[in-house]
Amino acid sequence: MPLLPTEPSSASPWVHAHCDGGSRGNPGPSGYGAVVTDAAGETLAELSDFLGIRTNNYAEYSGLLAVLDWALQHQHPRLKVVSDSELMVKQIQGKYKVNSPDLKPLWQEARNRIARLQGFEISHALRHKNKAADALANEAMDRGMKRAVAPKSNAVEPLPLRAKPQSPASPASSPAPAMLRGFTRDGTIHLLGSATLPDGIFVKIIRE
Repeated sequence: MPLLPTEPSSASPWVHAHCDGGSRGNPGPSGYGAVVTDAAGETLAELSDFLGIRTNNYAEYSGLLAVLDWALQHQHPRLKVVSDSELMVKQIQGKYKVNSPDLKPLWQEARNRIARLQGFEISHALRHKNKAADALANEAMDRGMKRAVAPKSNAVEPLPLRAKPQSPASPASSPAPAMLRGFTRDGTIHLLGSATLPDGIFVKIIRE
């Protein structure tokens, strides 16, 4: 049942929108998505946003509100909306009552925005006819949940590099001590030449 708040102007073309909302858990992480097109089917806008922890019906209404806001801001006074939420569609059409205290403010805001349009229609479609909006809603939920999308590649990821064991210091980095020559007699070390031993050094005697 189309809703026409005022008489539409024939000079204003209709724009079309498919909107969808979803929740993973109901309530759970939720988001909405919408695609707006002109009469020729050319895409005018793609809308999506993460809503936090909300119910499925809250997300459906959020998608409709986003579409209405876009139409008003971009001066498209005549709007046709398709949604796969039978509950929301029939509540907007006035066929179902809005009993939920969480949905009633959203329903009222939607009606307020609809009243500012020259022409408005909303209809229900099955989910398979609302795939683009559904995909955008799921992308919004993925973004909000910070899910990383794995790259589509057959390449094998390299193994992590292991740290190389440290090798003993080379002569360039730590010079070897000089070899001193001498002899022992009666338990005393006698060095050849004028070499002297510094205090506190340990001596290893090698027989030649």
